[in-house]
Amino acid sequence: MEGVLNVLKPPGMTSHDVVGFLRRRLGIRKVGHTGTLDPLAAGVLVVCVGRATRIAQYIPDDKVYRAELVLGITTTTGDAQGDVQRVEPLPDGLDLERLEEVLAGFAGPGLQVPPMTSARKVKGKKLYELARRGVEVPREARPVMIHRLRLVHTRFERSAHPRALIDVSCSKGTYVRTLCADIGARLGCGAYMSFLVRSAVGPFPITAARTLEELEGSLAGELIAVDTALGHLPAVLVHPGASRAVLSGRALYPPGIAAGPSPKEVDGYVRLRDETGLLAVAKPLAVRESPEPVAFQPVWVRGGA
Repeated sequence: MEGVLNVLKPPGMTSHDVVGFLRRRLGIRKVGHTGTLDPLAAGVLVVCVGRATRIAQYIPDDKVYRAELVLGITTTTGDAQGDVQRVEPLPDGLDLERLEEVLAGFAGPGLQVPPMTSARKVKGKKLYELARRGVEVPREARPVMIHRLRLVHTRFERSAHPRALIDVSCSKGTYVRTLCADIGARLGCGAYMSFLVRSAVGPFPITAARTLEELEGSLAGELIAVDTALGHLPAVLVHPGASRAVLSGRALYPPGIAAGPSPKEVDGYVRLRDETGLLAVAKPLAVRESPEPVAFQPVWVRGGA
């Protein structure tokens, strides 16, 4: 059994809890997710099953979130789970136009300091484990990319601490709770994230995600084939006579290519396929004698260990 599941993680469960549930449900150990989702958050959790656990690194990892931030209040964790640190009035002149201006300023590349409540490791220790012991350590700012940041809804006139609903499209490793806190700091009043939903991971949308209750039944039709999960990678058609060599992990040279890009025409991973389906995931291979790639070297093969 191998493939990928688009799981709708409910709030209150850790990502590890979901993996444990699926291990028991499927009766196998080789189950793993492609990126942690906070326990209080809900939404898409991409889970790889069987040998598909080895293709997790090739699945697109950009993410889309919907989050709500509360203006004028900061918490110890940056979300609703922490204790309130400060309560501040909104600065004069803060209105819808100013909020949208600040949001626009976060689009593009930037640096972000991981929160102490994250699973990122410092000297081998997970930050949230240190935080539980009351230990705070220095963290280096890391590069992130905010592809898109859009204000969905807000109302200023009815609350001293209005809420703003935002959609965020971002790179792997972006912490939305930190983004919300940074938005509040730039506005001059502070903010915390009151809820979070992950609405997509790469090509996996929340509209196609399955609940754990749905996965209690038959998984027929629920497992997404590796070939489909990696559909964003260019396809290279292999001559039938070269298929066995590819499945053995040997490099594929141009004479064995029936159709598709040549090694020198791509700068990333490709799918090697024949009439039976996906054979391997491969990358361009260069040799000393040539300045350009001359073959495709498999990095994952169908049916391998």
